[in-house]
Amino acid sequence: MNSLMQNALGADWDKLPPALQAHYRFGKTIDNGHMDIEYPRFMQPYLSILHLMGALIDRGGHQIPTIVEKSVVGDRQYWRRTITYPDGKVVHFNSFWIAANSNQMIEFVNPVLGLQMAVHVEEGKLHYRGVRFVAKLGRWLLPIPEWLVLGHTTITECAIDTTHFAMDFRLTHPLFGQVFRYSGVFEAKTA
Repeated sequence: MNSLMQNALGADWDKLPPALQAHYRFGKTIDNGHMDIEYPRFMQPYLSILHLMGALIDRGGHQIPTIVEKSVVGDRQYWRRTITYPDGKVVHFNSFWIAANSNQMIEFVNPVLGLQMAVHVEEGKLHYRGVRFVAKLGRWLLPIPEWLVLGHTTITECAIDTTHFAMDFRLTHPLFGQVFRYSGVFEAKTA
């Protein structure tokens, strides 16, 4: 069975290096690694509110041990991220992904709020481009312009070797510049 990413990429799936195919394979997977999380100080109150709603992480740091567990139930892929800080504090960031139009997916951070993204492969790297934020109200999917919330989303993932990959997630607002970034190196494994 194909994974959500394999369906979204179509023929471009074959252009992904083995580490990225392992990261997005169908079924249960675990990625182990370390992340850097950074954002400007003025974003702290906003990120704290968003984190209460299930979105993003409201604490910065460098080389933070992180585990990402993925599983599939029906047409959804569930992501369970566990970030463990040096002082022992554990932060969870969970979401689920669904297919959207052609090369697009939506990542929901709770049953209502999501981020719609388009994906493509370029020179062996996987690129995400934010399309819009969405609010799901019953059967309706209401669009929310990126600039109205956090800004434009970009994600780039590239293979380091056959099992390790690097990722870089950024939110850039047209007025405030880069308002959030997390990046890291992970090893993709089958659960």
